[in-house]
Amino acid sequence: MKDVIEQFSLKGRVALVTGAGSGLGKHFASTLSRAGATVVCVGRRLEPVTAVAQQIRDTGGQALALSMDVTDPDSIKEGFASIQQQYGPVDVLVNNAGLSNPTAFEEMTRDQWTSLVDANLSGPFYVAQEMAKRLIAAGKPGSIVNIASILGHLARPKFINYGTTKAAVIHMTQYMALDLMPYGIRVNALAPGYFPSEMTNPFYESEAGQREIAVLPIQRLGRHEELNGPLLLLASNAGSYMSGTVVTVDAGHSVKLT
Repeated sequence: MKDVIEQFSLKGRVALVTGAGSGLGKHFASTLSRAGATVVCVGRRLEPVTAVAQQIRDTGGQALALSMDVTDPDSIKEGFASIQQQYGPVDVLVNNAGLSNPTAFEEMTRDQWTSLVDANLSGPFYVAQEMAKRLIAAGKPGSIVNIASILGHLARPKFINYGTTKAAVIHMTQYMALDLMPYGIRVNALAPGYFPSEMTNPFYESEAGQREIAVLPIQRLGRHEELNGPLLLLASNAGSYMSGTVVTVDAGHSVKLT
């Protein structure tokens, strides 16, 4: 049994989490730390990720906070160079940063479309590419976990920009997996269903949100800790034969007909 548990360990690994200042990103950073990784908490604003990194250090973990704009390749390169100088190459990446801006298709502005393409699709591409280049140069394996969504599989009104980018992330994951497998770099996607976050809580607390929760097969939102196992499976050696896989965590939501 000890050998099985050790497969999920991230001891000695350097893990980077984008969008780590709040919501799922904050939880992912904490989870990776508890699994033994040195965690780099990344966000556009330094203050929130600094607080998360401090919380990790307060509980005995190792963590660094870093300001990074995932839509800016120069910012990404500078960030990775700084991390590598301190800890060595990043070998676990959780591409979590993203935006949501629900708007009806016929009313959507160019900025509402391009801002989500930049943050949700181009950002993960740039960050993963920089990580992969450095791992290849160092001759080291690694694991990339792209955070997708069940809205990358299924459609709902007013989410065309978000859902389209998440569908593209799923397909990008498969292409990245094939291109990087010769170097021992695995790439998978995690597709959560409905989970609470600072961004979604106002909706879920509304009457419309409560009605939506009521028709879920489990009739509740997911709990953050219910993503721990799937995340660690993809990030650790426990998932060593998994690449190009999409793990959906939604309590049956996406397979329910009505």
